[in-house]
Amino acid sequence: MRNVLVIAPHADDESLGCGGTLLRHLKEGDSIHWLLITGMTKDEGYDDELISTRQREIQHVASCYEFSSVHELKFPPAALDSIPLGDLISAISTVVSGVEPEIIYVPYRNDAHSDHQVVFDASISSSKSFRYPFVKKVLAYETISETEFGLKPEDGGFKPNIFVDITPYIEQKIRILDIFDSEMGAFPFPRSRPVIEALATLRGAQSNCFAAEAFMLIKEII
Repeated sequence: MRNVLVIAPHADDESLGCGGTLLRHLKEGDSIHWLLITGMTKDEGYDDELISTRQREIQHVASCYEFSSVHELKFPPAALDSIPLGDLISAISTVVSGVEPEIIYVPYRNDAHSDHQVVFDASISSSKSFRYPFVKKVLAYETISETEFGLKPEDGGFKPNIFVDITPYIEQKIRILDIFDSEMGAFPFPRSRPVIEALATLRGAQSNCFAAEAFMLIKEII
């Protein structure tokens, strides 16, 4: 059994980026953990009804994945670049030290959303080998609606070199995503069933299977 940690800037990033892979980890007997960086609070202008709805969604999603632990830091969404990076590193490091994951999934650094860049940087600082020797692999996932819209001229784009066959899990992944009712939409909205299926099919075609999720290997210690 391996400890696996997915670090998600926002609720639904974990499912968009590696939902099928998490389900496969679970099936293979691994212990999977969810670190959710941001959260809705009244201080950020969210009303009680919206906060309650999102909390129910998070609890429902957590039960679907059978996460061994869920950690919510509740930093303000779409404002992580205004938070001292040291504060974010400290909070993530505390969870990493407690979970002791062998594998960590992080968002791709050059996504369009600035939160993803900040979370990537803080996560990498929270997985240094001399401080966290149990971390053996770090993988960056792609987040539909963010990764493909990262248009920095200096960025070479998301170029996956790890593929995970999620053929048995693609339907369950989409059903879990549907729990986040306000985040999903109708095609051609990127977070929609046809687009999610199309991306899984493309990644499957790249790796000789029907449906896959793709990752960029950031670090591996063998």
